[in-house]
Amino acid sequence: MTKVLVWFRNDLRIHDQQILITAIEQNPDVIIPIYCFDDRQFQRTSFGFPKTGKFRAKFLLETLIDLRISLQKLNSNLIIRKGIPEEIISEIAIKYKIDLVCFSQEATAEEITVEKELTKKLNKAKIKVKSVWQSTLYHPDELPCNIANIPDLFTNFRKQIEQKSKVYSCLKTPNKLPPIPDINIGKIPTLQDLNLPHYQFNPKSAFLFEGGETKALERLNYYFWQKDCLKDYKKTRNGMLGSDYSSKFSTWLAIGSRSPRYIYQQVQKYEEERIKNESTYWLIFELLWRDFFRFTAIKYGNKIFYPSGLQNISLPWQKNWSIFEAWCEGQTGYPLIDANMRELKTTGFMSNRGRQNVASFLTKNLGIYWQMGAEWFESLLIDYDVCSNWGNWNYTAGIGNDARGFRYFNTIKQSKDYDYHGNYLRHWLPEIAPIKGEKIHQPWQLLAPEQKQLNIQLGVNYPYPIVDFFESLKHNEKTYLNHTS
Repeated sequence: MTKVLVWFRNDLRIHDQQILITAIEQNPDVIIPIYCFDDRQFQRTSFGFPKTGKFRAKFLLETLIDLRISLQKLNSNLIIRKGIPEEIISEIAIKYKIDLVCFSQEATAEEITVEKELTKKLNKAKIKVKSVWQSTLYHPDELPCNIANIPDLFTNFRKQIEQKSKVYSCLKTPNKLPPIPDINIGKIPTLQDLNLPHYQFNPKSAFLFEGGETKALERLNYYFWQKDCLKDYKKTRNGMLGSDYSSKFSTWLAIGSRSPRYIYQQVQKYEEERIKNESTYWLIFELLWRDFFRFTAIKYGNKIFYPSGLQNISLPWQKNWSIFEAWCEGQTGYPLIDANMRELKTTGFMSNRGRQNVASFLTKNLGIYWQMGAEWFESLLIDYDVCSNWGNWNYTAGIGNDARGFRYFNTIKQSKDYDYHGNYLRHWLPEIAPIKGEKIHQPWQLLAPEQKQLNIQLGVNYPYPIVDFFESLKHNEKTYLNHTS
């Protein structure tokens, strides 16, 4: 009798699922699918934030409920455990005389350490291990060079991979799985079980993120085929208010309930049946950025988490908690920053345009230690992806793979460019919502009579700017140049 244990991680789906196919190829009599909540992922970050906050945890719980239902339809089930995965999984494997354990490989230190420890325990018990790579659009075997030699600039990476590489086809979804043995299935915990606060959907959020492969596929079908949004993606993707300006695919990609290859396949189908244009290309372009950050994380290892980053640049970052908390709470006096930070804290989501601006402001204007921002995002973002998050923060802080040095976003200009009428600002900043026209982008320019007329009290119910925008840039650029020249 052949028995296989399938360990689900950040690959919570049954479509295009390599670990299930690998298990089936063994012609097993038994397959045990398992997910283990890692207690370490529900502790605190180095700066004291919940490592996995309520938004992402709620999304994970919904995803696991959906995966369990999908596996039940295949004559199987999802075993749930909580603790230290390498210990729990090895114990189950030994107890049930498992012949092979299958799992997906990850890219960064914490996850790789778990893989190594589990493999060590299984080898000692003479249990075979098969790990597979399936988290990127392009498989490492299809890269034009070894990961250690991939270009440090995205443009060069993109050109090479587009010219020389191909995307593997999606794997077929199994119709049926072998049964599981007589084993305690385990309960999917609640937020309370995970010591996290109750989640309640905030009506100010423009989009309800619901976890699970079913919702992931529904969203793609809606965005591509029902609403026909893909043809305009490049034009709308920099929006900030509403549900359909962007695909919102990142949430399901981060947890692995949608395969990047499936998205690619659907884009190709859309191009054949509807239209092929710059927008359809741009969605794949975004998936390439995701691949780039993941392969870069493998190339540089723990450097992605070092204060000096990928470029090994040591800067005198500030750890001023009062200023940092003003940024976290959306109380900087710069409406675009504040609106985005309040959306993040309220909903667990922020647009790509918003993320670039708030990260630039924290590092280039406030001079605050970039890792504080990275950990705040890790704690709150529904779509937190370790490689993309830390890679982007390296990039924004000027210590990543970006040759342009002290690059910053002009927050005021960006506010006018991407929220010209101020609708996004008014949605999240009720204190200044009465301001008409362009002045909402710079409320500090309101004269006292105007403030009185609009019942706005700057410095009381909405702050004056926490720093002078251009003076703070000059100061921090000088510091940066002094440490890099």
